[in-house]
Amino acid sequence: MIQGILILLTFIVVAALMMAKKLPTLVALPLMAVVIGLIAGVPLIAKDDQGVATGLLDGVFEGGTVKMASAIIAVVFGAWLGQLMNRTGVTETIIKKSAELGGGRPLVVTLIMAVATALLFTTLSGLGSIIMVGSIVLPILISVGIPAASAACVFLMSFTTGLALNVANWQVFAKLFSLDIAVVQGFEFYLAAATGVATVVFILVEFARNGIKFAFSAPAPSPAGPSSDTRALKGVTGALAMLTPLIPIVLVAALKLPVTVAFTIGIAWCLVFTARGFSRAMNTLAKTCYDGITDAGPAVILMVGIGILFLSVTHPKVKEVLDPILLAVVPSSRWAYILFFIVLAPLALYRGPMNMFGLGSGIAALITGLGTMNPLAVMAAFLSAERIQAGADPTNTQNVWTANFCEVDVNTCTKRILPYLWAVSAIGVLLGEWNQHQMESNGIIERN
Repeated sequence: MIQGILILLTFIVVAALMMAKKLPTLVALPLMAVVIGLIAGVPLIAKDDQGVATGLLDGVFEGGTVKMASAIIAVVFGAWLGQLMNRTGVTETIIKKSAELGGGRPLVVTLIMAVATALLFTTLSGLGSIIMVGSIVLPILISVGIPAASAACVFLMSFTTGLALNVANWQVFAKLFSLDIAVVQGFEFYLAAATGVATVVFILVEFARNGIKFAFSAPAPSPAGPSSDTRALKGVTGALAMLTPLIPIVLVAALKLPVTVAFTIGIAWCLVFTARGFSRAMNTLAKTCYDGITDAGPAVILMVGIGILFLSVTHPKVKEVLDPILLAVVPSSRWAYILFFIVLAPLALYRGPMNMFGLGSGIAALITGLGTMNPLAVMAAFLSAERIQAGADPTNTQNVWTANFCEVDVNTCTKRILPYLWAVSAIGVLLGEWNQHQMESNGIIERN
């Protein structure tokens, strides 16, 4: 019992330090993993009867660094493709062509910008891409009369919509929940649709509230990131190049290709239709590879920390200590599950216990390991809460940059969009429970 209390206190203290920005997530996760292992009595160096490392240093820490290897490679290749799209002008062209479609009609322009942003972030990732896209989209929104705070919220909601269809994230979640990527993909499509509808509703409410009637007042400035080094994308080749964000999604969702293969084909597709010559194309390919690795660096380190924490909380000795406590807390009935995870979804904010890129990864693993909930239900609960984290968490770098760019308080954005994303999260939990019920009824799975 004492061990269990100490482990729970470790979770609370680390979470508090993360919320207070005293301890970065990159450090917090592996540190917490080690402390939890020590409290539970995991030996530093050990091997089982089959010679597999099970100690805290050799099994948990060393093994955890490669636990998320496939997800890490997917993130790196996704960042590479994102940098290539930025460098070759694909990103900028998609946004500006989208703005032209709207003409001088503020509502139409806003809706098209939302769609374009969502489309781009099905592939793009990292703060560099946020800056690249936001530096173009946000001035366009503001120039048609959208208040700065509303523009920031529209951008964050649109980003969150696209993020649900980011195939690199599918790979991460499939690894964490030990599920086939097709299962994650199917659920994320529903979440993307729900988030998209919420974004449209938000836009309509903001227009009704602000009575926006303005037309363009200023041209959008050039992006703050690296400038495009290719000619303007025009004609058939330009149109084909602008399809780049869709290539990985189609290949993974429709053709069931591996994520890294899909990103590689996307890279080749983008390069073929934007190249200005072999030598220059190869230089661009190499440069964007280096930039992509740099861009993906924080995510890679975070994945390493998640892998270490995952192996720590799923270690038999840790489970032995925590299982009795969790069994008393985790809901077992259908309606208790629904109410529990809908109410607690905002705990994904501030790197809280429902945050999949923080404490949530370890807690999800613990709940799955109990065997009282089907992994599908656990996935639905945590990915639904991820909607709130992705768009509304004021500790996210994209939220901080967007708020600063628009000269508004980052917490203002959180307050504005939290009700909409909370509603999306509730829909996700209900959908997850309904989907599980249907699969049980059809004999596909058994209820735990």
